[in-house]
Amino acid sequence: MKREIFITSDGSTSIHLPDWDEQYHSKHGAIQEAKHVFINTGLYKYLEKPVKQLSILEIGFGTGLNAFITFLETNEKNISVSYVGVDAYPVPENEIESLNYVSELNALAFKKEFEKMHKVSWEEKHTISTNFQLLKRKQFFEDIDDVDAFDLIYFDAFGAKNQPELWTESIFKKMYTALKQGGVLTTYSAKGSVRRAMQAVGFTVERLEGPPGKREMLRATKS
Repeated sequence: MKREIFITSDGSTSIHLPDWDEQYHSKHGAIQEAKHVFINTGLYKYLEKPVKQLSILEIGFGTGLNAFITFLETNEKNISVSYVGVDAYPVPENEIESLNYVSELNALAFKKEFEKMHKVSWEEKHTISTNFQLLKRKQFFEDIDDVDAFDLIYFDAFGAKNQPELWTESIFKKMYTALKQGGVLTTYSAKGSVRRAMQAVGFTVERLEGPPGKREMLRATKS
């Protein structure tokens, strides 16, 4: 499948898949979307209660943008993070080298950590920094079988238009099972069918203001 690096509206890069008319991040701003959907309404929602340790599952590790921003935010707050990124088809190294997240986030001091996130091997836990552990799993989402393991899930799969099987009750049942009680799942999607699938497996679901270019998004809590 053809793949193209392009510049999104906020100046940060993403990857476009012309055959699907799909991209890894919003064309309206890759960094803006990541911060709004996964940091502001996901990470910071969970951090409303005082915590020193945090376990995160990302569905669609992709470019590593969500992991890197999470690293930057939690490093500043001295929070210890265990981060698991799941992706069946990792982004090739040459594409990672073309991404501009380190410069666009003014994070040149942590360039080595971003590179390390992509260079470390899959299926093994690695220390990215004193407070950030990363495990990348090359795995299909339907094979996830974690139980009560995570405080927070970033659900960043490709859209239901191209991969509807990733937005079903069976997948969200796995997400519900993988979360600890009180855990939070956040996603850019606002489709009614997605919200109903989440509710059907037990999630309490909120519709929230979406990132630039999107009216709404969803946040689900295991309560």
